[in-house]
This record gives sequence, structure tokens and C-alpha cells, in this order.
Amino acid sequence: MVHFVGAGPGAEDLITVRGRRLVRQADVVIYAGSLVNPGLLCQVKEGCRIYDSSRMTLEEVVGVMKEAEAAGRDTVRLHTGDPSLYGAVREQMDCLEEADIPYDVCPGVSSFFGAAASLHLEYTLPEVSQTVILTRAEGRTPVPEGEGLRSLAAHKGTMVLFLSASLATKVKEELLAGGYGPQTPVAIAYKATWPQERLIRTTLERLPEEMERNKIRKTALIIVGEVLHGTAARSKLYDPGFTTEYRKGREG
Repeated sequence: MVHFVGAGPGAEDLITVRGRRLVRQADVVIYAGSLVNPGLLCQVKEGCRIYDSSRMTLEEVVGVMKEAEAAGRDTVRLHTGDPSLYGAVREQMDCLEEADIPYDVCPGVSSFFGAAASLHLEYTLPEVSQTVILTRAEGRTPVPEGEGLRSLAAHKGTMVLFLSASLATKVKEELLAGGYGPQTPVAIAYKATWPQERLIRTTLERLPEEMERNKIRKTALIIVGEVLHGTAARSKLYDPGFTTEYRKGREG
């Protein structure tokens, strides 16, 4: 059996209870290079075989899984954050299905949730933004037609950019061209929830300058949007004048 496990955003204790149990029981762990907190690897049982996937191809990763399955061993494929976001898991699942190897998925806490917690941020504020776009800038790996930053910026919702720290100038140019203003609030969350965490608040206009000044070129999220101001209309959910299924409001 292969278990895809989300390791969480970085802090060792932000893996789920189920994920930790699976890691501790595993016979083989294939982890996502330096992106996984090494404290999680210290919890494996004696005799567990550990592989660093940053030095492996897809074929090599799947080869280890097949070898473990043939020997009756359980494998944990340990991904950062939640495996469903930029985890390259679908291609692994396809290979396992072709080989008739059973697998399951244990969700994890995504880094964009970790960043929000560290920033004391709510991504969806009444009358400010009710939409969160998770995306990345186009670099060596292309994005589908219609999903470029310039097109997505037209929505002016909250945007969280993964895998874009080295493309700050391009991010600025594309978002400005798409409709965000130069003074749009931006936050840079470097290694959110790790001991090395750094949080930088700036504007879209100053984004490249701040990234360069802080020497941040990877392992960071870029968060864009007016929600970073932190002010919004009051929620209807707890408004005494608003009727819900559970209580009568003072409407009228």
C-alpha cells in the first residue's frame, strides 16, 4: 500500500494526526527533499528506508514503490503542504493504477493556510474579497492558455502565488497590466511556520525590490489583495439583526 501524506506547511506539529501515524508505521518513506521538516523523518521506525525524491525521477520514485509493494512493505510518499497543490501526485497515481498498486491520500495543511495563520489573515472578507485564486507565474513550466497572471488579475480577488519567488518582476508587471493598482497590498511569506519564517508586508509596486533586499528567491508565497488591510464590513453570520436557521434576528 502507498500512502500519499501531506506533511503540512513546515512546522513539525502541523502534520495531521493520521499523517503522523502513517509516517511512524511506514516501512519506506519517500520525502520531498529539503521542503519536508527533518523532524518528521526522525519519527520513523527502526529499519525504515528513507529516500529523498529531489534527487529522483518519476520512474525512480515509482520503482521504489513497486519494489516495496512486491516485498509487502507500506510506503509513505511524504509531500509538503497538501499533496493536491503542486505535488505532482496525479502522475504517480496513474503509474500506481497501471501497476495495480493500491494507494490512498492523507490531506495536509497547505502552506497558504500556514501563511494566513502567521499573518493573522482572513482571505475572504465581506465586501472586500470572496474569491481566492491559487496560482503561479509562468516560468520554465508553462501555464494553460487563459490562466496567465494578467488574465487572472482582472478578477481583483485575493491571489496566492506559489513557485513564483524568483519571478517577482514578472509578477509585478503582469498583475499591474491585468488591473491591480501599484499600491495593492502584498505579503511575502518565506518558510511560513518554520523557525526561519519571515513575513514581509509591502505593495505590488515594491515587490521585486523587497524580494531582492531580503534575498528571497524560493520557498516563499506571494499574497496579493486588499484583504491584507484587514478591514471589512461586519459578517452577517453574527449580526444580531440577521436571522439564521438557529436564531431570530431583529430584522424590520
